[in-house]
Order: sequence, then C-alpha cells, then structure tokens
Amino acid sequence: MTARRSLSPRRFLPLVALSLLAGCANQHVEVGAVPDDYRTRHPITVREATEDLELFVASSDTRLTHPDLTRVESFGTRFRRARASVLRVGVPSGARNEAAARLVADDVTRVLRQIGVPRQRILITSYPAHGVADVPPLLLSFNGMVAEVAPCGRWPDDLADTSENRNYQNFGCATQSNLAAQIADPRDLLGPRGESEIDAERRSVVIEKYRQGQRTASEPPRQSSDYNW
Repeated sequence: MTARRSLSPRRFLPLVALSLLAGCANQHVEVGAVPDDYRTRHPITVREATEDLELFVASSDTRLTHPDLTRVESFGTRFRRARASVLRVGVPSGARNEAAARLVADDVTRVLRQIGVPRQRILITSYPAHGVADVPPLLLSFNGMVAEVAPCGRWPDDLADTSENRNYQNFGCATQSNLAAQIADPRDLLGPRGESEIDAERRSVVIEKYRQGQRTASEPPRQSSDYNW
C-alpha cells in the first residue's frame, strides 16, 4: 500500500496564484464605450466660406447712402480681421443702374481705403445682370475661414427615456454654436500663434531700474480708489 503525499502550503500557494491570474486574463472590461461629451457630438469645424454684402443702388444714386456707408465700413473691418487676400466689388453689367453702380463702387473703394484696406486688395469686377432682378445689387464679397457647428435641433430620441442617465442629443449644440460665433480668427482652432517680438526698449528700462534698486512695476493710475470712504 503506497502512501499519499499531501501538498504543503508552500507548494499550494503558487498554484492558487496562477489560477487567479488566469481568471483575470480571461475577463474583458470595457469602460466608456459610448462617448457622452457634447463637444464630440457637436464639434466646431473650420472651413473656407464666402462672405457677401448686397447694396441696392438706384439709377439716380451717385454715392453711398448713410446706412450703406456703415455697412461697408463693418464689412471692410471683417475683411481685415479675416486676413483675406482680395475684396471683390461686383458691378451689375447690362442693367439700368449700371452707371450708378459704377459711381457707387468708386465711393465704396474710397470708404474701404479710409478704414485701412489697401487699394491693391480691392478688385472691381462686373457680372451679367440679365434676368437677375429688376434692381441688381452691387456685390461685395471675400473668401475667409469660418468656424461653425452643424445645425441644431435634432431630437432622435425620446427625452422621457432617461434610464441610462445620459444627456439628450441636442444638449450643448447651442453652446458650441455661440462659441464658434465668438471666435475672432478661426485659424486659432487649427494651431497656436507664434510668439511676437519682445519690446527690447521696455526691457532695457526695467533692467536699468532693477539695477538701481528702483521700482520696476507700472505706476497705478491717479484716479484709482482705495475704497476708504
């Protein structure tokens, strides 16, 4: 009759550890499989778009009206901020107001130059106006970069179904759209700007004051108040 050998605790512990590791290796845990971020559902995209301004010119007009003058100034400011290359001024060709539109186009050029748009970046062209409208407009346009979000208002799911405790599909779309509209230069979303040049003159002044033990901070305004009333 052969005697059975019992496993000692020291030999038994490694086997238990291996079995536990094997069990962990067979498990598959997936966390966050479904994104629930409104910035992912409603991303801000940057693309090239054409911005237009229509100015309706009567046959008797010789210059811009005051409301149109303010519109041209605002449009020229947006053109400068967009850093576009050319601002096009389209004159209707073959229309009854063609002569008046050309006079107004010269006035548009004058206004644009006054607000800082160089003359070489203003291109006056013509477009066929037959069948366009009774009074074809004077067209101002330029190509620039815009930041935008897809149209809001999509409701594919029932708002009452909250079993998963997740926000609804349209959540955050208005916030993203407002943020995209407030971006001054959409190129900032594509990459950071380069560093500007330092003010060497100001730096020299501050270093000299530091060497002399003088105050280097800016002087407070005289009209500031300490609220000790």
